Amino acid sequence: MGNAVFITGAAKGTGFCSAELFAKNGWDVFLTSRRGEEAEASAKLLSEKYGILSKGYECNIGNEEQIKAIFEDIDKQNTTLKTVVLMAANLGFDPKDPAAGQDFWTVSVEEFRCVFETNLVWNFMIVRQASLRMKEAGGGSIVFISSNTAYRAIPNRAAYSASKGGINSLSRALAVDLGQYGIRSNVVLPGTIKTERWQNMNKNKTISGNLTPLGDISDFEDIANAVWYFGTDLSKNVTGSELVVDGGMMSQLTPRG
Repeated sequence: MGNAVFITGAAKGTGFCSAELFAKNGWDVFLTSRRGEEAEASAKLLSEKYGILSKGYECNIGNEEQIKAIFEDIDKQNTTLKTVVLMAANLGFDPKDPAAGQDFWTVSVEEFRCVFETNLVWNFMIVRQASLRMKEAGGGSIVFISSNTAYRAIPNRAAYSASKGGINSLSRALAVDLGQYGIRSNVVLPGTIKTERWQNMNKNKTISGNLTPLGDISDFEDIANAVWYFGTDLSKNVTGSELVVDGGMMSQLTPRG
């Protein structure tokens, strides 16, 4: 049997780029999206292009029974789940105006809570199901996608920053709890990425490449390469660790100029 990776939020963007890197290297790929048809289309593309097993699933926040059903379906495939990547997230902003974030004075408690529900509770549900399989297989790798804002706050993103800090702590706790089963847990901390959302912000962009020491922000491939490192035996003796991929943003006190 081959090795398989499970990646949330992988129908497009950074998630899809990460899925494609695993597929290029012969891994079977299971991916999710909030939109089932997008997940299925992306999985079909990978399967046809690289000749690997790939399936896409609709995955809705907070639905533990749905998550269990997805992993039960994966159990039926002729492959071994070795890696889970938690890419999907609630970004904690108003979709109509991403630059505005969530105003401290007016954000509803429900909206604030939903960020944690997605980024921590939902991820925990998925990790537990994946880890049950990894334990039986003799080991595996958990890769969380956090953010450099877990350490360096930006305006009106309190829920997002706090939830990402929680991910870092959760990963360290899982490294301790699951290490005895050969399961590793690590975190990639991206800075700003050249997503479609970032491109569409135009003059409202809060971060641009010229604010980083290297003079650029991340492409999808930059994050995918970090995910590949943590998700494979390249990092076989690494757990409870964090890798920042942000062009050096987090290392500086103030941007040059």
